[in-house]
Amino acid sequence: MKNLSKGFAAAAALLMAVPTAAQAGPVVDTPAGRVRGVEQAGLRIFKGLPYAAAPIGWRRWKPPVALKPWQGVRDAAAFGPVCVQPKSRPGSIYAETYPAMSEDCLSLNIWAPAKAAKAPVMVWIHGGSLTGGASSETMYDGAALARQGVILVSINYRLGVLGYLAHPELSREGQGVSGNYGLLDQVAALHWVKANIAAFGGDPANVTIAGESAGALSVMYLMAAPQARGLFAKAIAQSAYMISTPELRSSSFGDIPAELIGTYLTGKLGATDLRGLRAMDAGAITDAAANAGYVPFGTVDGKVLPQQLAVTFDLGQQAPVPILAGFNSGEIRSLRFLAPPVPADVAHYSAEIRARYGDLADAYLKQYPANNVAESVLTGLRDALYGWTAERLVTKQAAVGAPSFLYYFDHGYPAANAADLYGFHASEIPYVFGNADKTPEFWPKIPTTPTEQALSDAMLGYWASFAREGVPSAAGQPRWPRYAANRGYMTFDGMPRAGTHLLPGMYELNEAVVCRRRAKGGVPWNWNVGVIAPPLPPKDARCT
Repeated sequence: MKNLSKGFAAAAALLMAVPTAAQAGPVVDTPAGRVRGVEQAGLRIFKGLPYAAAPIGWRRWKPPVALKPWQGVRDAAAFGPVCVQPKSRPGSIYAETYPAMSEDCLSLNIWAPAKAAKAPVMVWIHGGSLTGGASSETMYDGAALARQGVILVSINYRLGVLGYLAHPELSREGQGVSGNYGLLDQVAALHWVKANIAAFGGDPANVTIAGESAGALSVMYLMAAPQARGLFAKAIAQSAYMISTPELRSSSFGDIPAELIGTYLTGKLGATDLRGLRAMDAGAITDAAANAGYVPFGTVDGKVLPQQLAVTFDLGQQAPVPILAGFNSGEIRSLRFLAPPVPADVAHYSAEIRARYGDLADAYLKQYPANNVAESVLTGLRDALYGWTAERLVTKQAAVGAPSFLYYFDHGYPAANAADLYGFHASEIPYVFGNADKTPEFWPKIPTTPTEQALSDAMLGYWASFAREGVPSAAGQPRWPRYAANRGYMTFDGMPRAGTHLLPGMYELNEAVVCRRRAKGGVPWNWNVGVIAPPLPPKDARCT
């Protein structure tokens, strides 16, 4: 028995000496501290790295707090918890199930080539209406981009009421402003990347910020935010929307002031003051705020967001960086809850458009004709939100001398088409990331065919080269023309095709509508489109 015990002891000692998979992973010495990741197929992957501390509980609704360098070697083999958010809508194609949520959620993930040296960096900002989503979603796996030589960094940021609440008491605490905490998280993540990414083989001077939907809205916020200036060199905005944004205390465009929203919400949640809100459980306050109709947006506060995005870009005061921007043909097919009701017949549709668009009604009906009312309702809202924004972004960046590239994703496949989801919102993401096999549970499954693979390879190549050089290119594929060259663009509809003058008349019509509303004031330009649009203000000399 004595010898047997010695044998067990020796075996145990031997097992302790053999490194586990995590212990055997690559160790990187960074300014933030030493970190151990995982090496897979020539890539180094690091997950769940904290880039800042999110103030929680009694310190909730504060800017992110810088972390001191940690001691020892931090294990980075698993994703961190996702930021607190409501459950996904049942049956939604975007629905995800997350293993853990926490207020303390400010982490990022890195996919890097094992031998990276001054590699380009792409920082991915997930979508989800600033309400949901996470950097750990399988569709955002960065392995394919890393195999293209790009270091992919995906980030979490505070969401919903925990990330964007403005309130008079918070403003008194915060040097006169409040809100934008989720945006400040993104800025903190970019600071972390600038300070630490060289240790992973990245080039801190060649960082591209990229996002889709609310992630693309965040890209525009970052382009406008003085605090983010100099932290990135290029931008990618997929399905962005340059809508009017609540202002802290005023209401220039009909939006309720952000502080007033916060005060109203406090009462709806059964609290009398900020102290009461901070005493609430994070999950409970998030769910209650969503049920009360709270919708998170950035706040125009004069500091973090100096003015409305449309004004910033008109004045050329945004970051003058190269941009790649675009939208999808079927954006609203998966977002029908945003769309106006479909009129009963052609006559009703035409009458409503004429009553609401006045002297621009003929142009509206030409662009969104009455001979297919249901389709015109979808495309009218698509263009007012996403199409106009994409073309406006490349127009304004070209005006400040930055290389600008426009795309139009017009692709469907059998499962999506069968569900009437041709070219739906976010459907380009699996192609860009090379992750057709990593979509959410209810997502229409992408078939494994040469056509789908070729399209993904092309888009992956274009996006990776833009991150490298600021000009999208892909081996064996058409040259992507700059927008400034005859309003050039690239269509992805089974294969890349270059063209000029996308959807003629679309941008001019929507720009004229928004310009008149901005000139008059008091009128938002968010989802007030088509048969539910407020009457169009008369022509203004400031609008061409």
